[in-house]
Amino acid sequence: MFAKETLSYRALPLPDRSEMTDAEMIAAARAFYDTMRRRHSVRDYDPRPVPREVIEASIRTAGSAPSGANHQPWHFAAISDPTLKARIREEAEEEEKRFYEGGAGDEWIKALEPIGTDASKPHLTVAPWLIVVFAQRWGEFADGTRYKNYYVPESVNIATGFLLAALHHAGLATLTHTPNPMKFLNDALGRPASEKPTMIIAIGHPAETATVPEVAKIKKPLDEIASFF
Repeated sequence: MFAKETLSYRALPLPDRSEMTDAEMIAAARAFYDTMRRRHSVRDYDPRPVPREVIEASIRTAGSAPSGANHQPWHFAAISDPTLKARIREEAEEEEKRFYEGGAGDEWIKALEPIGTDASKPHLTVAPWLIVVFAQRWGEFADGTRYKNYYVPESVNIATGFLLAALHHAGLATLTHTPNPMKFLNDALGRPASEKPTMIIAIGHPAETATVPEVAKIKKPLDEIASFF
């Protein structure tokens, strides 16, 4: 994407300008909240297929996120191949087994009890799609020399939020999963050492028998998460 030559600044008129009245803004903000509050992390999936076009459009949405110096330091590896999903599940469960058998520590395991998780991760093979999010710690020009990326964690986290919102907007359920360590994902997906995997997102339709932990319905009220001055 980037050439060694420095791009010069050129101002363009703001495209796609949208003007709303105060009432329209309030209604739009409340409607979006009403949509997003219905998003839940789902661990039980229906294996029926999801069109690739939905995944592509959602990744395009993620790619529209703001980023440090506009370097867009992310890569989204979308996987529907059953053999590759099985490999990812096998290696992720090996890491999770070590996690639950003492790697996490008692306090962390105790904190997870209300969520009801364990080392078994069937969603990694049952969900029709997985997306592995990679953070590009540095980039490379065409001649192989490196350039620095800026605010990489912040940029990738914003893009991942866009992705989750887009998938929910399309009527799909998701689950973020962070086995630790995740280096095996670089090997499985052929991604370079410059990229660090940040999470696996399972994507699909929820199973008819899908449940969510009761604790997941407890959200902090506005006065605990925001201050106005």
